[in-house]
Amino acid sequence: MKKLFACFAIALIWSCTEKKEKPKEVQEEVAITKIPDQYTIKQMMDNEAISGGSFYRDNSKLLVSSNRSGIYNMYTVPAKGGELTPITQSDSASIFAISYFPRDERMLFSMDGNGDEIYHIYVRNLNGSHTDLTPDKGARASFQGWAEDDQSFFFTSNKRDAKYMDLYQMDFLNYSPKLIFKNEDGYDIGNLSKDQKYLTLAKSLNTNDSDLYLFDLSTKKKIKINKTQSANSSQDFSPSGDELYYTTDEGNEFSYLMKYNIATGNTEKVIERDWDILGSYFTDNGTYLVTYINEDAKNTIEVMNVATMENIDLPAFDAMEITNVDFSKDEKWMRFYAGGSHTPSNLFVYNLETKAQKQLTDVLNPEIKADDLVAAEVVRYKSFDGVEIPAIYYKPQQANANAKVPALVWVHGGPGGQSRQNFSSFIQYLTNHGYAVLAVNNRGSSGYGKTFYQMDDLNHGDKDLKDCVEGKNWLAAQPEIDADKIGIIGGSYGGYMTMAALTYTPEEFAVGVNLFGVTNWLRTLKSIPPWWESFRESLYLELGDPYSSDSVRLKEISPLFHTDKVTKPLIVLQGSQDPRVLQVESDEIVAGVKKNGVPVEYVLFEDEGHGFVKKENQIEAYSRVLDFLDLYLKKDKATPIKDGDK
Repeated sequence: MKKLFACFAIALIWSCTEKKEKPKEVQEEVAITKIPDQYTIKQMMDNEAISGGSFYRDNSKLLVSSNRSGIYNMYTVPAKGGELTPITQSDSASIFAISYFPRDERMLFSMDGNGDEIYHIYVRNLNGSHTDLTPDKGARASFQGWAEDDQSFFFTSNKRDAKYMDLYQMDFLNYSPKLIFKNEDGYDIGNLSKDQKYLTLAKSLNTNDSDLYLFDLSTKKKIKINKTQSANSSQDFSPSGDELYYTTDEGNEFSYLMKYNIATGNTEKVIERDWDILGSYFTDNGTYLVTYINEDAKNTIEVMNVATMENIDLPAFDAMEITNVDFSKDEKWMRFYAGGSHTPSNLFVYNLETKAQKQLTDVLNPEIKADDLVAAEVVRYKSFDGVEIPAIYYKPQQANANAKVPALVWVHGGPGGQSRQNFSSFIQYLTNHGYAVLAVNNRGSSGYGKTFYQMDDLNHGDKDLKDCVEGKNWLAAQPEIDADKIGIIGGSYGGYMTMAALTYTPEEFAVGVNLFGVTNWLRTLKSIPPWWESFRESLYLELGDPYSSDSVRLKEISPLFHTDKVTKPLIVLQGSQDPRVLQVESDEIVAGVKKNGVPVEYVLFEDEGHGFVKKENQIEAYSRVLDFLDLYLKKDKATPIKDGDK
């Protein structure tokens, strides 16, 4: 769990025509205020989402995933530019492309059962038919990479034991899986060396600590890499196979990149920055080392030429960042995504020899004017105890001191997640309709050092909630915000924080929007998916063990048992296939709050899991949220909804 959004053109239009003279500073503010066109949720959700980008063997085209049909399907796009060609036409479960086969036009993709997270790996055969390569009922599979000889691939599966992911190798001739590593001790499986001699394993210890091991598949000997308790993560083996690259925060607040010499056992620091290094890998032929850095809630990417040990120049964009890169097998081409908080990411290709680049997609709905979208601003404020809390602020363009707007405190998933400077159609929809959004990274969020990360351990619903309340106070102090109209919204752990806010600080927020949030920690922690077994104990160390004396505190912080304290309007949204936060969590909190005589709306999707993926469901969900906010937050008075009205 550590690792889970503008207003009507009212009196503002006329403010410059009033005869009474305004103070100079107010005149200037009004002059720069923009009234954007207002868009429907359907228009906003028609911003296309594209991911992936596997090069075909001759670099002529790429394989991607797109939700342009309403749900995710596979498409190909020419590398020289052109229309996307649909490869799959699923109208129920979403399909996510994995990769072209290394030597032919077969394709791998993954698909689950409408959000149940039981992913299987499929192949699209040369004749267009599809084959489930991991058909074991109830077992989930995850692609791990291609073998060096391009004749097989590796994947993990819990088909042997639902609690543990084993490593398998599957050949391309008869698709027969071979067990490579039997995982009987609850390790997380990492990288496999190209010569298939070494495998990295990790053991989760607690909130932000994990041991890293190098396992010799032939001798079965295991070597512990880290010397002290710290967060360690395998990244890649060097091109020669002599060294293991890994990230660690040993002796430091932030993770940095190290390398471990397999023969000597010596370690050496490779890259250190002022922020966490999220990951690092070598391209296929070892020419480049790609490193991702979490710089103040956005990706910074460095591509180092291994021979010169210098970073290459990447394409530059105004007000956008390169968020993701990958390379063709011959390393002549790089595909990348570029976007920002105010613009969805587009796919580009870049020739590393000629420096020519080509934009392959234009995902912003042409009905939407780009300058109507809101760019996020990183802000910081002091919490109740002096701890500095980072947050991401989306201010509606029509908002100013003379046209105050309502606002929402947005809480990310997790615990331990992070609100990032990424594009969100939902956030843009809310700001477009006149709601400011402050995405709070309360204590316990990742990306700001391990001390900050661990501050909420065994303290959820207390200091992390107070950080959110202080976020509300920060909003209330802004001249463009109506201080009496501030709500709270969040999904998963953020949904829990919404319910905790309405329960334990009932007078602080005017409304709550709970997106599939935990309401009963005792049940949630007892019913985690079996494949979370490898980090179950560390999860209990952070949140509490429901089978121990921690159960008393867990009940105290579970909103379900305190619904009598809720006094403000609430809307709850839930997917019935959710394996993380069960539907019963939302069923019961809705029933409990209704007994308290509080206006409650409940929106349930039978074909969604932990989050809403299908466009028609997103449109329904987010339009219902806006209707709810318009009724209970934006307006001065509203008639409560009676049971059964919605």
